[in-house]
Amino acid sequence: MTDPTTRFSNRVAHYVRWRPSYPPRVVELLRDELGLTAEWVVADIGSGPGNLTRLLLDNGNRVRGVEPNREMREAGEALLAGYLHFTSVAGSAEATGLPDASVDLVVAGQAFHWFDIERSRREIARILRGPRRVAFVWNERRTAGTPFLETYEELLRGLGTDYAEVRRGTGQGEAVAAFFGGPDRYRTASFPYAQRFDLEGLRGRVLSSSYVPAAGETGHEELLDGLDELFAATNVDGEVSFDYDTTVYFGRLDE
Repeated sequence: MTDPTTRFSNRVAHYVRWRPSYPPRVVELLRDELGLTAEWVVADIGSGPGNLTRLLLDNGNRVRGVEPNREMREAGEALLAGYLHFTSVAGSAEATGLPDASVDLVVAGQAFHWFDIERSRREIARILRGPRRVAFVWNERRTAGTPFLETYEELLRGLGTDYAEVRRGTGQGEAVAAFFGGPDRYRTASFPYAQRFDLEGLRGRVLSSSYVPAAGETGHEELLDGLDELFAATNVDGEVSFDYDTTVYFGRLDE
């Protein structure tokens, strides 16, 4: 796969406009299970354009958005410019650039699968105050259950550039267990979530994915033609539904 710190650089506009946020229940969960308060300082690692960051800022938190991709980081800075408690940081999970024991919670939305587990664990432990609280969040797209979801999955498997490899890499169980130090060191919670798209939105959402051929690449036009046919065959009242399970993996890092 291409370098994860650059692979979204040519997709920022689509990512900003069409990628999903996260349900407010994520913040409620962090309050109930980890004790999140508005006074906490939070580091959002791989913050991108701020989809998860914004929920925490709206909760009153001071958030350090750590993002290695320059184009994504600049998009986040522009979109979150009105939040006084937001700080943008050019860094990565393995080298955040944040001071020792400077944050109360580390989160990552749709990003943990790009982390080097051992190096990021050491770095995250370094920047956290005790108890070291961590939460990883994913919108996991459903691949079955409706004709749209099932045919879309077939389309990606046929025309995605490195789709199968990326999908293997986003299997969280073993990696999350390794990060926390064992399968009994973290808990999970999951909520249903969805986006509804007209044809323009469907195209934009699909082109935000790094494993989809970009304009000028082999398979790009064929993919768009396939999307048009899929939309025509499966839309209901001019829309299709991207259905997700928003899953949160949360716990504390031991010394």
